[in-house]
Amino acid sequence: MLTPLLLLLVAVAFSVTGELLLKYGVDRVGVLNLELAKLLPTLVRVFSTPAILAGFTLIFTGSIFWLSVISRVPLSYAYPLLSTSYVFVVLGSWFFLGETLTLHRIVGVLIICTGVVVVFRS
Repeated sequence: MLTPLLLLLVAVAFSVTGELLLKYGVDRVGVLNLELAKLLPTLVRVFSTPAILAGFTLIFTGSIFWLSVISRVPLSYAYPLLSTSYVFVVLGSWFFLGETLTLHRIVGVLIICTGVVVVFRS
């Protein structure tokens, strides 16, 4: 059972890092305007931002590891464990992006961790 868990942690690490890079990159691009007339220039700006491209690449890489996980264990077991990514995104957003870590977010993270423990023990 160690191999799927290790694969899951790698998938989460790639995905969370990718999400943090997407946010970092889009903060440099600015608010995305998805009006039809401005869509092409917006997409060019987005896809020429290195952090965004790296973020997409890492999320895709994490997806490959995720496929490896779900090929080994039931989805009903693996998917709740994937929610650990929420915990790491909250912590990473606070540590690397300077976002506010409120009491509500901390309580939410603790609830998620409790759920992960319950599923893991099953």
